[in-house]
Order: sequence, then structure tokens, then C-alpha cells
Amino acid sequence: MSRVMMLRRLSGLVAASTLLSGCALLSTPDPVQLYRFGPPSAEMMAASAAPAGELRPVALRRLQFSEASRGDRLLAVTGTRAAYLSGARWVSTADQLFTESLTNAFSDRSRNTRLIGPREFSASTLSLDLDVRAFEARYAQEGAMPVVHVSARGRIMQFPDREVVDERIFTVTRPAADNRVSAIVAAFESAVDDINGQIVDWTDAAAVNAPVPESLFGGTRGRD
Repeated sequence: MSRVMMLRRLSGLVAASTLLSGCALLSTPDPVQLYRFGPPSAEMMAASAAPAGELRPVALRRLQFSEASRGDRLLAVTGTRAAYLSGARWVSTADQLFTESLTNAFSDRSRNTRLIGPREFSASTLSLDLDVRAFEARYAQEGAMPVVHVSARGRIMQFPDREVVDERIFTVTRPAADNRVSAIVAAFESAVDDINGQIVDWTDAAAVNAPVPESLFGGTRGRD
């Protein structure tokens, strides 16, 4: 092999090695900071002082989230464009965190109802269905301060007749103090806390006013 050909081959190997090194550097993922909202609190979990027998059980159906926001990424919307905030993720999926925070809100705030989680095996004639339709940070325009929007449709059903006891749309907005991820997460935290409080109070009122189905008495109610 001539000296010229050998030098050309060595140059090619060096170039290929440099290219592969560059690809490795480009493929290295950016560091990701994990966030959460509604952290579990022992104080919240034990806050309800009323005995379980005095509370009307309400079964929580699995929360419905839009596909874009149900995962562990923070959704941001500007006009008709949607993207995810870079370098930040929820510590678990948004629907899981929302379920945990709502359960804690019932433990802390409810006075008439006991929320039964999807994994609990307990009889209940009432169910709470929530469809979270918006869970995102919205920008009016590029560079504007984001505003967190959380919206959910709630429906309380009575079984076994599947009668709709009450239905309501909940919408909460919270402006972020700054266009930084930590400030946006704080706005999510505040918005979720607000909407959860509204859902608990509404469920409490609906459960008190909802009659117990006649079918549960085997047709003997009112007999001597």
C-alpha cells in the first residue's frame, strides 16, 4: 500500500471517529428536573375526624385526561401551537398526581362524604366521574407570562339506576409569577388546590341531597 493511500485511510478513520463522537454528544439527553403538585401529607390524610360510618361513600371513577396532558410532560399552548416545556417533567403522570391530590383534598376537607378509590372494594350507590379537559400553561403570545388553565367536567351518578344526580363544569386559571418552570409549577399547584376544593364542596352538597335508591330496601321501605 502506498504512503498516500495509507494517509488517506487514516484520515478517513479519524473523520469517522470524530463524527461518531459528535453524534454521541448530540444524543446525550438534557438534564430533566422532576416536579409534582399536591404532595401527600400525613396531616391531610388523617384530617377527617368523622367516623367512616357517618360519611356517605362516593366511588371515584378513573379520571379522564386529554391525551396531550395525561402523561408526565408539562403542556404549554400558544395560540394553536402546543409544545412541552423542556427540561421538566412531572414525577409521575399528571392523571395519577391529580387523583392523589383529589383524594387528599377529600380527606382534608370533606364533611359528608368518604371518597372510595378505584382500587377499593367498598359498596357505594354514588360515583364521581371527572373529565379533565384542560391541564396546561397558556401563553397569549410569544414571551408573554403564562397562565395555567385547569378545567374539568364533574358528574355524580347514582346506582343502580345510573341516574345523573348533578353535573358541573369547573374552571380555574392561575397566572404564573414568572416565565420559569418553577413559577409555572407553583401556578399548577395553586390551580389544582382551588379546583379540588370546589369539587369536594360540590360533591358534599350533592351527596347530602341525593336520595337513597328504593331498590336498596328490597321494595320494603315504608312498610310496618
